Amino acid sequence: MEEIFQEVAATIALVIEAFVVLVLAYASAEAVVGMVRAVTGHSLGTGARREVWFRFALWIVLALEFALAADIIRSAIAPSWESIGQLAAIAAIRTGLNWFLVKDIEAYNEKREGPDV
Repeated sequence: MEEIFQEVAATIALVIEAFVVLVLAYASAEAVVGMVRAVTGHSLGTGARREVWFRFALWIVLALEFALAADIIRSAIAPSWESIGQLAAIAAIRTGLNWFLVKDIEAYNEKREGPDV
């Protein structure tokens, strides 16, 4: 029974990781198209670049959340303390990246929407 659980959990984690790759591929393509439009539209100002960055950052945050979910699932089936330690380090790095990126997104979004009146 335990072996079946480990196989199912590993498969679920792999599917989630594949989804992360798809999200990042889509986000990258969207960012490239956005930059090409900015270049060809001669709107290379900070506003156009920041909008492309903003959308790309939102996708990256989503991908990091899914990657963290896959890490949590993998930790449920980790066979050794070494594997658990590696997963914990990876999860901590991803969580830190996510936290800083969300802070940047929130700061940019406040500037973008203007002051609340």
